[in-house]
Amino acid sequence: MVPALLTWFGRSARILPWREAQGVRRDPYRVWLSEIMLQQTTVPHAAPYFAAFTSRWPTVAALAAARDEDVMQAWAGLGYYARARNLLKCAREVAARGAFPESETELRTLPGIGPYTAGAVAALAFGERTPAVDGNAERVFARLLALKEDWAAAKKRIALLARELVPADRPGAFAEALMDLGATVCTPKKPNCAVCPLTALCAARAEGDPEHYPLKPAKAARPVRYGRAYVLRRTGHVWLLRRAPSGLLGGMLALPSSDWREAREGCEPPLGAAWERLGEVRHVFTHFNLHLEVLAAETTDAGLPEGFWVSADDLTGLPSVFAKAVALAGLSARRKR
Repeated sequence: MVPALLTWFGRSARILPWREAQGVRRDPYRVWLSEIMLQQTTVPHAAPYFAAFTSRWPTVAALAAARDEDVMQAWAGLGYYARARNLLKCAREVAARGAFPESETELRTLPGIGPYTAGAVAALAFGERTPAVDGNAERVFARLLALKEDWAAAKKRIALLARELVPADRPGAFAEALMDLGATVCTPKKPNCAVCPLTALCAARAEGDPEHYPLKPAKAARPVRYGRAYVLRRTGHVWLLRRAPSGLLGGMLALPSSDWREAREGCEPPLGAAWERLGEVRHVFTHFNLHLEVLAAETTDAGLPEGFWVSADDLTGLPSVFAKAVALAGLSARRKR
């Protein structure tokens, strides 16, 4: 399996902004940053953020010295904002140590680094013979073996097998080859078995229905929460606030809003103004779907919640849910680069 996979990778590897030429050991900062950005995010969406971050903060020490609010604004639009908070915590711990630790075990002690990211950094940047098993790799192995057991047990089996297969001389190439195979050939829908280098070994292919695998449990329906966002305007400016540093969207710029509840009732505007209902935006978070009613009003400073006026022409750094709300008000929330 391994020789066929690596031969295929040698001629089919994706060109990605965080990759070096094959055979070149990678910068651990760039590996780590790209892997954190790619969690729950597609390559096309993450790529411009990676370019912006590495231009603005080219080293882990530079990122560690950055202001929290600058990093959170630069992250706006990537979602899953706990990643950005852990990114800063990790950068500062690495800077305090003087360098990234070089083993999978030590890397897992850093904030925000789980088994997959630790394996990726250890294999790609430090050449450690350790696996990096992401969702793409799990799908490849689930189909190769036509795994029918409980998915939790299947994942453990995959992790053990992947660890055994990592070649001592090319652990990074093996990790990236599995990623690329799953991302471009052994895709969730309509896998392209005709060009797969492992077709002859694939039990799911032999069964005739590789798309049937992996056998994951059905996802529970996300609950719905409701709330209101308030677009307060005055002479070409919009009132923004910074959310508390912890919790959902912690540390991010935001519009004033109500609590997000399981019922629509109880969402009262923050001050007595002539409110205009603009409509509703919807946004998907990890654990719930949000239906956010958007209201707008012209106002003075009287009775405003804590915050500050921002030019309507400079609405940068808003997370996607609030960017949708200001767009409903006819404004544009540009991403900070």
